Amino acid sequence: MSIGEMLAATVPMARTLKLEFRETAPDRAVVALPDQGEYHNHVGGPHAGAMFTLGESASGAIVLAAFGSELSRAVPLAVSAEIAYKKLAMGPVTATATLGRPVADVIAELDAGERPEFPVAIEIQRGDGAVTGEMTVVWTLRPNNPS
Repeated sequence: MSIGEMLAATVPMARTLKLEFRETAPDRAVVALPDQGEYHNHVGGPHAGAMFTLGESASGAIVLAAFGSELSRAVPLAVSAEIAYKKLAMGPVTATATLGRPVADVIAELDAGERPEFPVAIEIQRGDGAVTGEMTVVWTLRPNNPS
């Protein structure tokens, strides 16, 4: 099962919005939100809540791609999120997530018994390439058996 299939199967909101997981790798994740009238705002574009969910889902996809091998000893959890809406989004939009710290550094902190935190930067674009939103989600890997 791919990361996108796993998220669609286990995260009801991803299924509800019919998110399309186009790319999931440790260095980049790309997730698309199709244009769906039932999730439009008052000006006919995707609702801010739908775009937030899109960005958070892209961040979750990259976290699973980067740290999926650590799931037996740590749970990834979102710590905080911040979003800025830059331009009017219309039609389908795509979120591209990038990891803000090297995977090896985060795992080294986990190995040292720490609870590492790391940012994921997300850029949301409409079909013409214009950036409609920027988001940062800070994640942690919470050890399953903290000492």
